[in-house]
Amino acid sequence: MGRTRTKKAQRALKSTVVSTTPTVVPQPAIESLVEKTQILLAQCNYELAHKFIKRILERDSTHVEGREMLGLVELENGNIEAAKAVFVTLIPPSLTAPTPPSASAYLYLAQLTDDDPNKALELYRNALNLMSSQLKGKAPASQEPKSSEMEEQTRKTAVRTVIAMVEIWMSDLCFEPQAETECESLLKLAFELDPENPEALVSLASVRISQQRPEEAKDLVQRSWTVWKDLESDGAALPPISSRLSLTRLMLELSMYTQALAILHGVLASDEQEVEAWYLQGWCFFLIGDALKEGQSIEDAGELTWQDMKRDARIALEKCKEVSGNLEVGSSYGI
Repeated sequence: MGRTRTKKAQRALKSTVVSTTPTVVPQPAIESLVEKTQILLAQCNYELAHKFIKRILERDSTHVEGREMLGLVELENGNIEAAKAVFVTLIPPSLTAPTPPSASAYLYLAQLTDDDPNKALELYRNALNLMSSQLKGKAPASQEPKSSEMEEQTRKTAVRTVIAMVEIWMSDLCFEPQAETECESLLKLAFELDPENPEALVSLASVRISQQRPEEAKDLVQRSWTVWKDLESDGAALPPISSRLSLTRLMLELSMYTQALAILHGVLASDEQEVEAWYLQGWCFFLIGDALKEGQSIEDAGELTWQDMKRDARIALEKCKEVSGNLEVGSSYGI
């Protein structure tokens, strides 16, 4: 009997020990934290994303992607200097810069360097060199349909980097004697990366307009639109809205009103809060009204009069005012 009681007591003691020992919960892998942070960033939940980034960097203060995401969160929160301070740690001569350095950090810093166009060009060039190295030896996108998703994204980013450099030469550095040559050289590189890239075609069209070569510009604009006009309005292959609006502005400059309205219809179908799209639609109606008033024939105008178009222009511009909350419309446009 005594022996039986002893065994029961021992079992009770073991049970007590187990129940009072705190359970050790394993920490999630850093990869899981990164994945969750990426989801939060896509949802624009920057406050919670920052908490996850803090956990990543507490466990690995040199984590490259963690630092990139921290810089992005600071940027989205309007903390420009804090964002710059993070991004500079990811490129030489910082001792904490990875090898190779981060192309994304170069790109963010270039976009934030609006007071020194030459410095911005240098940063863009460094990013472009890194991406070109990744793509070295690979065929252009149109010749390699089975290229990986990551490679395709790198190629698109490289082309957009080239376009950003072209825009600097066409704006801040437009009076430099080598500006035209630099634009031509850069766009040649863009087409080597992706021969039918619609954004590169738009950029070249803009250069041709500045060179007073409107017919060539019109052909390029039409080629750009042809690449994606039949794609689904919400498809991932569509150029970003900013690029579609750039194309629309060129179309208006080249009197391609019907095509411009088709693009704007698609943009507003996907985001009816897009202020610039409403403005461009109103301006397009206004220009069509002027053309009809002068007796010009406008494709798909039908029985519409110039007064109809001016009325529609006012409606679109009033909608632009409603969406933006502060854009003045009316007499300043002569409507």
